[in-house]
Amino acid sequence: MAKEKREEIQFPSLDELFSSQEEREDAKLKRIYEIPLTEIDPFPDHPYKVRDDEDMDHLVESIRAQGLITPATVRKKKDGRYEMISGHRRLRACQLLNMDKMKCEVLEISKDEATIMMVESNFQRSKILPSEKAFAYKMRLDAMKMLVSRMRENQKKGRDFGGKPVGPQLERAAEHLGREYGLSEAEIQAIGTSSSRENNDVGPVGPQGRIRDVVSVQVGDSSRQIHRYIRLTELIPELLEMVDEGKIAMRPAVELSYLEHRQRDVYNLILQEQCTPNHSQALRMKKLYQAGELSIEALEDIMLEEKPNQKERIVFRGDRIAKLFPRDLPLSKREDFVAAAMEHYNRFLQRKARDQER
Repeated sequence: MAKEKREEIQFPSLDELFSSQEEREDAKLKRIYEIPLTEIDPFPDHPYKVRDDEDMDHLVESIRAQGLITPATVRKKKDGRYEMISGHRRLRACQLLNMDKMKCEVLEISKDEATIMMVESNFQRSKILPSEKAFAYKMRLDAMKMLVSRMRENQKKGRDFGGKPVGPQLERAAEHLGREYGLSEAEIQAIGTSSSRENNDVGPVGPQGRIRDVVSVQVGDSSRQIHRYIRLTELIPELLEMVDEGKIAMRPAVELSYLEHRQRDVYNLILQEQCTPNHSQALRMKKLYQAGELSIEALEDIMLEEKPNQKERIVFRGDRIAKLFPRDLPLSKREDFVAAAMEHYNRFLQRKARDQER
């Protein structure tokens, strides 16, 4: 089997966003400590899955043979414990090896800065699921907005931010939000206002420039694609898992994210009928939902319509027929049920005819 190509996705680091070259040189003096595993907590809502798979087996064997070469990165919390930023897989490998401690670089950074760094470091992984990307992008965007909001508050009060002048940091952060996430200048200026807090989404893709089609050199995803990934966070877990498994494509999944309380009905129909909506069908569902017209019957009509690669199927309507089927019988199985019933009835008629001839 060919070796899987490594997905190179790099965000500019916090240093590149908020510090000068001189400050970055000074920051190279790392503080490395041996920290007990029992004192390290996982990052809250960590979007990346840690699996006990073949890659984990390789990591365990590497640490067993050579020790932990690259220290994990943590930050010290107010309660004296440590929060993992980068190194969740290494922590799991050390646990599997029954190690008591692991080497960690301890940083003194805020929660929002830690969130950005956590996303950046984990985007270097060889395989990233759509759900992982979705929540990572959203967490990073939310953290960036919070940082910009806090910077503006400090600027209004004539204070520095993190011991550094606010102006250059704000300029770098605004440039990043425009380039990576396609936010317009007006949207960036609105961060921290009441209207921004009420609508914390990236905004719809459209001709007005709210989300411009700007290709990001660092992350490899355009701002449009980043917006699509963030929309996936609005899916119910069951549908999002189907996206990870490749059962639902990205584009229809994005449209399904707008269905809100009808998502569970879509999921149940997928299981019951063993079919998934394509992009065109999902778009029609979204339009009907936004118009307040997406009933269960409308969902069934769209989901059960014939696709080019499907055979024609028979759909029975009306209470007279519907009440004769078992309640748990999928709509797609009704044709088989009717065919079996007709065969049974035909045999009954044949037996009746033979009896009359005697």
